[in-house]
Amino acid sequence: MFDMYWYYSLNQPSFTPPAWVFQPAWAFLYLTIFVSIILFGFKKTEKNKIYGYILFFMQLILNFCWTPVFFLVHNIILALCILILLDFIVILTIMEFYKISKPSAIVLIPYLLWILFATYLNIGFYLLN
Repeated sequence: MFDMYWYYSLNQPSFTPPAWVFQPAWAFLYLTIFVSIILFGFKKTEKNKIYGYILFFMQLILNFCWTPVFFLVHNIILALCILILLDFIVILTIMEFYKISKPSAIVLIPYLLWILFATYLNIGFYLLN
């Protein structure tokens, strides 16, 4: 499905984890993302949640766009732009969720840390290749 030969032919940034790390890491992160939207959605409040939902689905779309752009299109710079935007939108999502449900925001912090790390790696791929 994805061109892993291309990926392995790239110069790897330092601290690039072994390939086996990504699947369990993303399984955990998708679980936290799901828990976050459930906590946010079920929180009873008089506050408007629309902006939080918009941000949440924006970051989800950006998240899903990165993989094909990087692995299928092989466009490292566009993938980096997607990640930078994703970082920004996830920060906004956390801030908006925090106003409604603190646990829904806190559970997104590992996700934010992982995509910030992914941004570092993507910058490395760009600079080294």
